[in-house]
Amino acid sequence: MVEIRLVRVGQVNPGVLDFLCVALPDSLGLECRVFDQAIDVSGAYNPARHQYNSIEILLRMSALDTRPGVKLLGLTRHDLFIPILTFVFGQAQLNNRNAVMSVHRLHQSYYGLPDDEDLFLSRCEKEALHELGHTFGLVHCRDFECVMYLSNAIDQVDLKSNGFCESCRGLLELASQA
Repeated sequence: MVEIRLVRVGQVNPGVLDFLCVALPDSLGLECRVFDQAIDVSGAYNPARHQYNSIEILLRMSALDTRPGVKLLGLTRHDLFIPILTFVFGQAQLNNRNAVMSVHRLHQSYYGLPDDEDLFLSRCEKEALHELGHTFGLVHCRDFECVMYLSNAIDQVDLKSNGFCESCRGLLELASQA
């Protein structure tokens, strides 16, 4: 049976973990709990960019011991990047176990706007589902309302729904039964 485990990458707001532990089972139909170990991010920091390399974090997550069928989603408050992009909301190993996402750019205050907790949590859910979708082998979808649609900016996150289109939902169901 496939299960989701949330992994703290550095310090994470427990409210986000609690919210995702409730929201993700509703969307995925899979059990979700917080993993008992956390990831130290100190070696993933790039001082020239003032960001954390998500590839390094995924490598650290690979060292965590889990039973077969567990998908790990790392959550961090730190801004993430990969070398070819200025930032990423998250990154996942396609059709594999590990994914990581950052809440850093999901806050309205990042864009100079008043905080909106409901909008923030909605963004967290969408990005968590998106990255977990990749771990089940889903690629970016062309349906702009599907949670698997590529988001390069926060307005693209806001436009998509927190659900999978019919095609992606079917692929997800097949993958989660394997």
